[in-house]
Amino acid sequence: MLASALDLIKKAQKGHYAIGAFNTYNLEVTLGIIRAALLERSPVVIQVSENTIFYAGLRPIISIVKTIAADEAGDVPVALHLDHGKSFHTVVECINNGFSSIMIDASSYPLEENIRMTKEVVEYAHKKGACVQGELGRVKKAEDYDLGNNVTLEEIGELMTKPDEVEKFVSETKVDSLAISIGNAHGMDVPGLELDLERLRKIKKIVSIPLVLHGASGIAPDQIRNVIKEGITECNIDTETQFAFTNMLKEILEENPHLLDPRKILAPCIDAVRAIVESKIELFGSGGKV
Repeated sequence: MLASALDLIKKAQKGHYAIGAFNTYNLEVTLGIIRAALLERSPVVIQVSENTIFYAGLRPIISIVKTIAADEAGDVPVALHLDHGKSFHTVVECINNGFSSIMIDASSYPLEENIRMTKEVVEYAHKKGACVQGELGRVKKAEDYDLGNNVTLEEIGELMTKPDEVEKFVSETKVDSLAISIGNAHGMDVPGLELDLERLRKIKKIVSIPLVLHGASGIAPDQIRNVIKEGITECNIDTETQFAFTNMLKEILEENPHLLDPRKILAPCIDAVRAIVESKIELFGSGGKV
């Protein structure tokens, strides 16, 4: 069933576990995510990025998520969320088409502009009953780092969320949740880079709203458990499900070069995504929370 993302993450915050937010791009990945959530009896957030909207179309991808949530999820809550919305136009389109949660990512701008853009989105979204995730500090792509050498927290200090800016950002924008940068990166984990738990603790002392960890793919399980213990209430996964889907697709086609039936080719890919999502749900502690 479709649910409010804010309700899910607030419940997770009280229960000291994290909700998994998983990106989808098509029917098969959506099936894998929801089947895992159903098996684990876990609430789940399904995310759609702007690139996916450009690829699949806004209404088609919404219809896929809504239909599968209604037909397969049963009483398991599924929230639909816009991941890394960059423009007010995209946010409006998503809210008007049924998203219960959106993210406005203006983190590449100076603080005052980030606040202005985020506040504008919050004012619109709240009038429509949708919740908003903002981002403070920048979460780079893993490939933007020199992956041949270990990267230290000191090297990326200017990119990370500054605790002394958090109160101003949250109080002026009125965001419902906050994506932070504490050494995490989009893509797989960066060698040698560990999450800054002390920075997370300082942020948690300043604000009470749910905190979100983007780029959770590939981060060591112990680090994930530690940040959840320190207050992260949503972990975002995309790259690991991409790897699972694509690697299985390659394996099927290499082993069966004459196979033509897309259903037989793609069914194992659904199962591969499901397996990854199940493992993340168990790691995040959200299993059995329905």
